[in-house]
Amino acid sequence: MSDQLRDDMREARKASGMVWARLAREAGFGEAYLRNVENGNRSVTVAVAAAYDRVLDTGGTFVAALHAIGSTIGRDVPWDRPGSLTVLAELLNGSSVDRRGFLSAGAALSVSASSWSKALEPFRSPRTSAPLPGGPALLAHVDVRLDHLRHLDDELGSGEVCQLARGELSLIVRLIKSGRYDGATVDHLHSTASEAARQVAWSAFDQGRPGVAQRFFDASLRASVEARDPISGAYALSFAAIQCYSTPGQAGRAISLLEAAQEQVRWKATPRMHAMLAARTARALSKTGAKRECAHQLGIARAALDKGTHDDDPKTLYWVDYGEIEMIAGSAALQLGDPAEAVRRFEAATRASYPGDDEYPRTHAIYLARAAEAHLAMHDLDAAVANARHAARCLGSVDSARSASELKGLREQLATHTSHAAVREFLQVG
Repeated sequence: MSDQLRDDMREARKASGMVWARLAREAGFGEAYLRNVENGNRSVTVAVAAAYDRVLDTGGTFVAALHAIGSTIGRDVPWDRPGSLTVLAELLNGSSVDRRGFLSAGAALSVSASSWSKALEPFRSPRTSAPLPGGPALLAHVDVRLDHLRHLDDELGSGEVCQLARGELSLIVRLIKSGRYDGATVDHLHSTASEAARQVAWSAFDQGRPGVAQRFFDASLRASVEARDPISGAYALSFAAIQCYSTPGQAGRAISLLEAAQEQVRWKATPRMHAMLAARTARALSKTGAKRECAHQLGIARAALDKGTHDDDPKTLYWVDYGEIEMIAGSAALQLGDPAEAVRRFEAATRASYPGDDEYPRTHAIYLARAAEAHLAMHDLDAAVANARHAARCLGSVDSARSASELKGLREQLATHTSHAAVREFLQVG
């Protein structure tokens, strides 16, 4: 993980445009010494990380990342059932307050993904999530409630979901620790724990709390190992990847997380799962400017969907369809500087009957804001405003810091076009 930190420091230095001599002078270190730090010949110390933060004005992210690496590795909670329950219990007892930033959370996510992959190695033929094996109705009710929470997140945003999912996770942990269940039933409980922890993590990220999100993503991965269920872990990693590629300079981490997920489910996942992982890999690749590789992954996603649905598709993948893939393709095209292609992909999603307004208003608001940005880049202000208004309507009853931030960014871009009457009216009244 220190290699990634060195890469992050190097990229920040290059992005600043600061020459080596000035960096060394202002940092208070010799130029040769700092070159050796970046090249891996010397350790990244707290003093060096703090100097980079100060000189490059990175807000303490490198020091936080260094502490995150040390604390995550140093603590070394075993990836076994007692360790998994210890992590979950600590989180649920209120120790989930975590003020680390996006960069340090990304470093910790990379550690978790690596540990998850290693922990699954002894189980070369692990089970995927199986139907509840005749257990008590209480366990079936937990499954149903988690399903409802997924849709609540889609329609109303993450504001209420975080606490509700924590409540479900707390109940699941109590059931596991009760000792009343064994065999396939306790495996199923760990699978549901993985999904509940993922929901807490995702809602925390959506509310702008990356440190809390990272810790619950880690807990989700641990629970998936205990369930011998790489599918639920891969699903959690696909959401952790969004946290990474939504953070400047962290797209490479997102790609690594998705590669780990794909490797663990290569021979176990349904085509729909492969489509989802490929599409999110494409989105992460677009953040790195890898146009050809991005197009290749989108082709894989579309081809996988062409194979149709399967009876054993995880229930969590209800949202993966052609409309969603085209929305991701539109977002990727916009990121890669091709607004015309972005508009074509967003329109293709609409033709695929993407049910954004009714079923996914939170996510639809994000895609509409991006469509507006694409139209703006093509100097079609009327279309940009129409999409912006649509996005604002979708967000009317949604609690999502992430979606609100997307619309805020669009407003800032539109603010340079106030000579246009429609733009001016939108900025005034929304």
